[in-house]
Amino acid sequence: MNTRAWIVFLDESGVSLLPQVRRTYAPRGRTPLLRHRLNWKRASMAGALGFHAADPDRGPRLCFHLKPGSYDTAGLIEVLEQMKTFYRGERVVLVWDGLSAHWSRAMRAWVAEQDWLTLERLPAYAPELNPVELLWSSLKKRELANLAGDHLADVADATEQGIHRINDNPQLPWSFLAHTGLTLHTPTPLN
Repeated sequence: MNTRAWIVFLDESGVSLLPQVRRTYAPRGRTPLLRHRLNWKRASMAGALGFHAADPDRGPRLCFHLKPGSYDTAGLIEVLEQMKTFYRGERVVLVWDGLSAHWSRAMRAWVAEQDWLTLERLPAYAPELNPVELLWSSLKKRELANLAGDHLADVADATEQGIHRINDNPQLPWSFLAHTGLTLHTPTPLN
């Protein structure tokens, strides 16, 4: 693995207008009720959380993308184009799961033309190795918990507030990365 590159984990998740029902507190005898429209409109979000392998002092970087509907290969290429701008063309080793759109013929052809990007695949059935899963968990337990929005824009606004909350606390992205148990530093060579 290239030690002079950003190591970036990418994952996608979905949200909808149906609320993420979570426990909450209420006065005794006043059970809270969630009122929402039965609406199946969905949005998809992609998060890329990275750190610089050679210089962890540069801090973790979080890139986020939200779109109505779901991701396909073309949508993911759009996310990667945004990521290229976000990382200013620096070398990136992208680690993601085995979703078919990640490894489609069109995706592999596009990646072959990119000199800044190298792909690595997470082992199957190992979401605990992807720190972006913890990002989704954090968003869904706080900003999206019990949110009964009328429009996808309400969900998008709450999601963006959560991304800002996470970015404003530099320890939180590091904790997501550290929780995977993966080594985040290159070992110092022995002389």
